[in-house]
Amino acid sequence: MKYLIILLFFISLIGGSIGFYIKAEDPENGHLFIGLSIVLGFFVVMPLFIYHRWNKRSVKDYMLTRESIEKMREFNNSKDKKK
Repeated sequence: MKYLIILLFFISLIGGSIGFYIKAEDPENGHLFIGLSIVLGFFVVMPLFIYHRWNKRSVKDYMLTRESIEKMREFNNSKDKKK
């Protein structure tokens, strides 16, 4: 998965670079390459990257709940007592 994301990212970069390079000679195809590279980057690479980074994490660990607020308060109070 990691290598697929890296490969698609570089394909997107290369496609955008080719689009900017040929835009001077052929604006329609240049804009097409740039647009497809952006679509690939935002609608394929970014969701794959986010899924890859978050697939084994629990969202509950990052939510602000009463329990997590109490843990933060206890932690801050224990730091203040040590000073």
